[in-house]
Amino acid sequence: MKVLIILSVFAVASSGVSDNKKRSFPADFLFGSATAAYQVEGAWDEDGKGEGIWDYMTHNHPNTISDLSNGDVASDSYHNYRRDVQIMRELGLNAYRFSLSWPRILPTGFAYNINPAGIDYYNKLIDEMLKYNITPIVTLCHFDLPQKLQELGGFANPMIKDWFEDYARVAFQHFGDRVKYWITFNEPVFCSLGYGSDKLAPIVNSTAIGGYLCAKHVVLAHANAYHAYKNDFKPTQGGQCGFIVGVSWYEPLTDSPEDKLAAEIKRQGDWGLYTEPLLSAEGGFPKDLSARIASKSAQQGFSKSRLSDFTDNEKIWIRGAVDFLGVNHYTGSLVSATKYKIPASVPSSEDDLDVGIYIRDEWPTAQSSWLVKFPNSTYNVLTDLMKRYNNPFMYITENGWSTTPDSTLVDDDRVTYYRDVLEDILDAIDAGVNIKGFLAWSMIDNFEWTRGYTERFGLYQVDFEDPARTRTPRKSAFVYKHIIKNRYIDRDYEPESMTMTIDEGH
Repeated sequence: MKVLIILSVFAVASSGVSDNKKRSFPADFLFGSATAAYQVEGAWDEDGKGEGIWDYMTHNHPNTISDLSNGDVASDSYHNYRRDVQIMRELGLNAYRFSLSWPRILPTGFAYNINPAGIDYYNKLIDEMLKYNITPIVTLCHFDLPQKLQELGGFANPMIKDWFEDYARVAFQHFGDRVKYWITFNEPVFCSLGYGSDKLAPIVNSTAIGGYLCAKHVVLAHANAYHAYKNDFKPTQGGQCGFIVGVSWYEPLTDSPEDKLAAEIKRQGDWGLYTEPLLSAEGGFPKDLSARIASKSAQQGFSKSRLSDFTDNEKIWIRGAVDFLGVNHYTGSLVSATKYKIPASVPSSEDDLDVGIYIRDEWPTAQSSWLVKFPNSTYNVLTDLMKRYNNPFMYITENGWSTTPDSTLVDDDRVTYYRDVLEDILDAIDAGVNIKGFLAWSMIDNFEWTRGYTERFGLYQVDFEDPARTRTPRKSAFVYKHIIKNRYIDRDYEPESMTMTIDEGH
């Protein structure tokens, strides 16, 4: 089966297969950037928008955020969308990935109550982009669930698949005449961290089954939306509908069979929960992981496995239900079956995996402590996906490197990072990987979930102390623009000035 994969990349290093700094990207290679609604929009309660789970959590449990902040205003893209499109033009982007706010469009979460102001906002953003030939890539749910649905159980409620399909249909109906790239979910890490623990909204912290129940319902919700698009919208709109997973690179600490299995179990637990039901020939959840959870569940006194597999009919419904797969690749680590383990609660997904993680001291670390440059990480992920899923087409939707809030505009670490990643991509192309594009994370500084504003990923700095939320390009913005314009990586390039202009014709 051939599918299109959209891949997101974080914290990687060049594989070093070639040092030819002017290898060119293919003529049809797509360059863009990305953001997410709650992280940049602000206007949290304006113009009829409903309350989302991040609104609720940051207002009622502010201690969950490192700096006690929230996304009430964030980068204020709701009022500055024209400036954001101007930034896209300054960079010379071909595409921009953004998410819709479910509670902005459906304030109660249900499709009977559509908010006209929310529809109008996204129409204006899409039309402004298309005016300058910038392709919109739209994510339906980037962690942003309406609070009213969470009060009914959210992704622990099997009805969520129908509620999500209704929401998706509203989006397809209102924007599908112009949007040709749809993504249902952005990496459902909220299942393990929001339902299986208390590290993300909605902080359910059901360690035994919460994360697994969420994962199952997310996949089913995606499949419902995918088939709705394929059957009722694609024939006239001609677009594609896909899904994003988070793929970190996990490499065994040693060549022992135990460490190799540990690395594979970690891969299955992190992202195989989603890719295997959608892309594997057999369908259903990953086999090694399923066997381990079933064994542990029996030992713990459960009457059946805490990971409830799909029915045969569900497997058929899900398998192949992707036109493209998005992959967020943040970082990498070494995995051990016996060493570097951290005590975990029992039962929990961490205890189910039962592996240790090791990061070498010499690997550079960003402001985000989890974000390290694992050598050859991008190259390894791309080639691994190629082998697992019959060399699918791939696009990278996110890639970035975090700095401190007080870092200067001369962000050389980020510049080096981007160049290393893009060299890795060129190496993957040389190896036969069908990778077709790259979207940088993030176009502008934003609210970084539970880290608040303590970490900055933007190509453009946002002054969060300025009510106007002034955007200023960093050095990395000029370097990325140079790569986009010339379609090769020049490691000797230095911007002559820090003044950004729009090139003629964009």
